[in-house]
Amino acid sequence: MAEQEQEKQPENGKDENIEVLLKSLAEEKAKAEANLAGWQRAQADFVNYKRFAEQEKLETSKYANANLLMSILPILDDLERALANVPHGEHKKAWVEGFHLIDRKLKDTLGKIGLTAIKSVGEEFDCRTMDALTCAPGKKDIVIQELEKGYILQDKVIRPAKVIVGSGEEVNKEE
Repeated sequence: MAEQEQEKQPENGKDENIEVLLKSLAEEKAKAEANLAGWQRAQADFVNYKRFAEQEKLETSKYANANLLMSILPILDDLERALANVPHGEHKKAWVEGFHLIDRKLKDTLGKIGLTAIKSVGEEFDCRTMDALTCAPGKKDIVIQELEKGYILQDKVIRPAKVIVGSGEEVNKEE
């Protein structure tokens, strides 16, 4: 009988060792799964950061010229005002046609960069692209006069149009 007890003890010892090893294996599996999940989150975070950085880079390059354009727009305004006020008999002179050519080339170049003028006169007032400076007799909420042109670069307003909006009152036809 003593031999049978000795044979059972090693089996009990083996069972305990196996249980300890299985418990240790389960703990290590849980750690490995936690590490894998953490690595996957870190990888997803990196992919998201990379996408965000690329988007920010595109936005920066897309609007990098905005400050330069803002300093050129007053010059364009002055050129347009000068051309609008050329004396009546001077329109066919070479120097006036030269200025018209410069105006056209400048607008074409700015258009290639993505700058477009905001159309406002006769349009319904849009607070996203226009600043109403005052109201005057005319159709309600319709722009009746543009005081300063507005511009959009790509899809972003860089300078809103300054306008006069109709108040809804009738316009005197005698005036």
